[in-house]
Amino acid sequence: MICITGDMHGDYSRFGDSRIARLKKGDFLIVCGDFGFVWDGSAREKQILKKIGKKRFYTLFVEGCHENYDLLEKYPEEDFCGGRVRVISDRLMCMKRGSVFNFQGKTFFAFGGGHTKEIEIRRESKTWWERELATPEEVKFGKQNLEKCGNKVDYIVTHEPPASVKEFLNFEVRQISYMHTFFDTVKDECEFKKWFFGKVHKNKLIPPKYQCLFEDVEVIKTEGKK
Repeated sequence: MICITGDMHGDYSRFGDSRIARLKKGDFLIVCGDFGFVWDGSAREKQILKKIGKKRFYTLFVEGCHENYDLLEKYPEEDFCGGRVRVISDRLMCMKRGSVFNFQGKTFFAFGGGHTKEIEIRRESKTWWERELATPEEVKFGKQNLEKCGNKVDYIVTHEPPASVKEFLNFEVRQISYMHTFFDTVKDECEFKKWFFGKVHKNKLIPPKYQCLFEDVEVIKTEGKK
């Protein structure tokens, strides 16, 4: 079984959700950005990360706007289920932007990163990292991986939505980045069943197949494990 949820912002109580609690050994929890548990590098934080990594299921996340990229980039990168990850602690991992993964027979295209409207404020307070924005190299990596699977995956997991979806979420449409336009290209050219994203702290389905998640948990049942 695979569970997908939205921004956690370092709130450990979210693991107490009944749907997440049902996950078994070898199952997956996927977080759509703003995981938030890698933030200050404190001893307490390291204990929590170790605790998450020791859970019987895998916890994977894409980056959002509220991550400490300096700390994230210190973790080792390796292959996992067809894609690339940074291993934070045992079964806790950050999915590399542009990777395609196979979890229990289902394919997932993962692309983290965000675009913060309060960039100037957060830059001054040293809580903003330029690496939250996608680079041309990351976009190229994502395009190449999608092409390898014939531009067809089961699910897409991001933090930001495509630009054309933002208007349905009371977003400022003018707040568009290179990443949003790339997502619009993926939206038009890639075949997929559902696109999950976080960002706006809402639980909302945008028909036919765009799912904004916050505290809600989407459950994907699978027939077998690979």
